[in-house]
Amino acid sequence: MARLFAKLLVGLWISATSFARADSPQRHAIIRSWSRDLLHLAGIEVRAVNFPDDAERPVTLVANHVSWADIFALNTQRACHFIAKAELRRWPLAGRLLANVGTVFINRSERKETHRLKEVVHRLLDAGETVAVFPEGTTSAGRDVLKFHASLLEPIVASEGEVWVVAIRYFRRPAAHGVVAEQRTDAAAYIGAMSLIESLRAIHDAEPVIAEVRFIEAINCAGMSRREVAQRAQALIGEAVRA
Repeated sequence: MARLFAKLLVGLWISATSFARADSPQRHAIIRSWSRDLLHLAGIEVRAVNFPDDAERPVTLVANHVSWADIFALNTQRACHFIAKAELRRWPLAGRLLANVGTVFINRSERKETHRLKEVVHRLLDAGETVAVFPEGTTSAGRDVLKFHASLLEPIVASEGEVWVVAIRYFRRPAAHGVVAEQRTDAAAYIGAMSLIESLRAIHDAEPVIAEVRFIEAINCAGMSRREVAQRAQALIGEAVRA
């Protein structure tokens, strides 16, 4: 806990100093490295499966949402600007850190936010940045997917961008001798009224934990509606996480 808290403090300092002055490739490298280090301290290693090696191409990642760790797991592969609910901005330390590295906070209860979000996402994609969104709008245990909210994909579809569909699953690596098979684990699931401290303890009790980020398909949104993109992504991710 102490090391994680110290890592967050260091990250907050970096995000306000050298990160703010760095160019885009340098910022991306800082985010990927820092995210990997943070998850390692929490007892989580990341395994990327079939992820395209195309670091600078502007795309949008669409994934299922299991844990606070999802954000950092995706960031180890692509430095992302996440579309997140406004409540996260009020998190101690982490909220300020997320804001400093370009997280886009939205209040889904306000209709005018859709227009603002569309402009922000369009500007980020034009600048060659990666955007990430969790269309479920909340977390789940990760054994299935909740209904995807097509409205969260409106800015991406409107810009006729490219969506990378990604499935996130968590595994427990066998620690005992003679046990060779990995097992799915719910230890990282950040659901209900669980606090961040409780989540970290659950991960610690189950470690080593593997966060698998699996690239499934790239969807070209040109000529598609937001509902079609949402349904396609939900079906693909649902099939992957139920496997």
